[in-house]
Amino acid sequence: MEAVVIVTVLALVQYIYFGVQVGSARAKCGIKAPAMSGDAIFERANRVHMNTLEQLIVLIPLMWIFAHYVNSLWAAGFGVVYIVGRFIYSSAYRKDPSNRSMGFTLSMLPSVVMAVWVLIVSIMAYF
Repeated sequence: MEAVVIVTVLALVQYIYFGVQVGSARAKCGIKAPAMSGDAIFERANRVHMNTLEQLIVLIPLMWIFAHYVNSLWAAGFGVVYIVGRFIYSSAYRKDPSNRSMGFTLSMLPSVVMAVWVLIVSIMAYF
């Protein structure tokens, strides 16, 4: 389970990093709080941060459930794929939002796979 703990913390640190980038973009672009728009650089950084939060709320519970019912090293591996995918997503989204699909897929696919896998394992155990 230690690998899952490490990957969970790394995913949260990544989220914090993306938040720092939002603050930096806000300062660079002169967007004063509470404004949430006004410059594409800031808006892209903010969308990366918010979309990452949307993904984390799915990833973290699934990773822990998967680790408990299936395999903790596989759960951690799926988490690493997610983290790499989020960095790819962030880089692509900041350059051109229309090119974010590879990073989005890499960060969404682990959650989908774990959800389906855990559901199958749980249903089989139930019956």
